Amino acid sequence: MNTAMTSSGTAEPVILDVAELTSDPELGARLVESTHRILADLVREGAALGWVEPPSRDEVTELIGHVVTAVRAGDGALRAAYVDRRLVGLGYWLRYARPTHRPHADLEKIAVDAAVQGRGVGRALTTALIADARRAGVEVLTLDARGDNSDALRLYRSLGFTEYGRLPDFVAVGERRYNKVFYMLDFRRQG
Repeated sequence: MNTAMTSSGTAEPVILDVAELTSDPELGARLVESTHRILADLVREGAALGWVEPPSRDEVTELIGHVVTAVRAGDGALRAAYVDRRLVGLGYWLRYARPTHRPHADLEKIAVDAAVQGRGVGRALTTALIADARRAGVEVLTLDARGDNSDALRLYRSLGFTEYGRLPDFVAVGERRYNKVFYMLDFRRQG
């Protein structure tokens, strides 16, 4: 394990990939439990992660299993951020399944524990995932976000993503409606 996981509460996050996570039995064993805690807490507080109600532990187990399987097949990347050996965030991208879209991938989730938001964890995770996508030969990395998630949208723009569309009032959370905003990072147009 990376020794940068210090006891300081202000430590920089350590960003690990699947190989690093699974090489540490303790972290690997706690991954689902820690991910469930983060996702459930964020959704409970209204985060835009695709759930209206907090996901169950079984849903998170299935999600992590699906992503890890895709990563091992070369069809995705998963990154986890740790501070003091505590999971504080994670994100992943997956290649599109449709054969005509296989050169491309979708950044599906970036989730950062509320206690460390604003400290660069989301930026570090997204930057690592972008680098993974480049190395994997992804041509276009896409994502979508809820229109009121201004911090995330600002982060994505600062990392080179450009908006390519919106669906007005598409995301339904109870009676509330939000725009769904689409972003892309086109590696083909970068030098």
